[in-house]
Amino acid sequence: MTRKIDIGPKWLFLLILALLSMFGPFTIDAIFPAFTRMEAELQVSNLALQQLVSVYLLSYAAVSLFHGPISDAFGRKPVIIVGSVGFALASLLGALAPNLPVLLVARGFQGVFAGAGQIVSRAMIPDVFEGEEAQRVMAQIAMLFGIAPAVAPIIGGYLLGWDGWRGVFWFLMLFGILLFVLVWGGARETLPKENRTRFDGRFLFVSLWKVWKNRAGRLLAIIGAIHFGGQFVLISASSIFITELVGLGETDFWVLFVPLFGGMIFGSWLTSHFNAERLRWRIAFIGYCCALSGAGLLVAFALIPGLNALPWIVLPMPLYTLGISLVFPIQTMAMLELYPKYRGAASSVQSFVSLLTNALIVGLIAPLAATSMPTLMLTSLGFTVVSTLLWAWYRLRISRA
Repeated sequence: MTRKIDIGPKWLFLLILALLSMFGPFTIDAIFPAFTRMEAELQVSNLALQQLVSVYLLSYAAVSLFHGPISDAFGRKPVIIVGSVGFALASLLGALAPNLPVLLVARGFQGVFAGAGQIVSRAMIPDVFEGEEAQRVMAQIAMLFGIAPAVAPIIGGYLLGWDGWRGVFWFLMLFGILLFVLVWGGARETLPKENRTRFDGRFLFVSLWKVWKNRAGRLLAIIGAIHFGGQFVLISASSIFITELVGLGETDFWVLFVPLFGGMIFGSWLTSHFNAERLRWRIAFIGYCCALSGAGLLVAFALIPGLNALPWIVLPMPLYTLGISLVFPIQTMAMLELYPKYRGAASSVQSFVSLLTNALIVGLIAPLAATSMPTLMLTSLGFTVVSTLLWAWYRLRISRA
């Protein structure tokens, strides 16, 4: 059922939402193929370059707590416009950076502004749609969201031939400008003035606290972060996986990212076609079964000589990410539905928990896990097992309630 809000052409609205959701994946994944060249030009280690992702995620996480509540008070469109302009300027600084410290500053500012698109766009879906239609749209956006991480490292690898690693930042600057133009000229405001909340410093923290103190919402945010954490371990370790564990080059990241996100795209497509309310929990159960099976096969292949190399080691990845993507829209909508008056704040809290988890993964867990193929796959399996147990606990609490 569609709500009575004029959004203009639906295809344009969904395109803008999809592009906004790509802010984060493009910013994170497009830079991985450039690490080898950055090591040589900037005279730093691979571990130091991993901090380019950690700084981005930490700044993203810190400011993500504000994007949602600000959009609840002032509307979605102004926040996204400011975020797009700021992101383009931060990318320009990265393209011109003479050394690693300046580059880290640029990545920090990218994180500050990127959340305006990804977090606020998520809150726009229940602004306009409800019930099964909202879940269907969330799944469609997740499907398009899955394309970005698969394409970003491929684009990043080929941009190296244009202007070295700086070409990646020029591309991100153009991406920010494109989003500004589309949102400014084609997007409609989805939050009417009568539905907005007042904004002041106290209310900001009150709204966030209302979200966090709800035990069910808090648990859903933690489950979602851990659930995607298993996949993010593989994403974060992609540079080591491609160049060291399987011995390929900077234009070969598609070998990992296509199967990794191919399953995610297919899973999101399935969710968008089989998303009846009565099937929601059954779909989530199937998703967790697929994720556990895929992660288990990855560990088995990593431990068996002859199967721990290409092409065998990437074969279970689509099954793994298929399971993750089946669950993602259900977890997201379940949390947003808890807070009809604080969707922006709920989206911010969910993103904050996920980003802190991802920052810990990329800065500490992934470099340690990627020392060998078995430890890398065992780490992903560990995240999936923990997420499964927490989800079972959540469902048990829901059934009792």
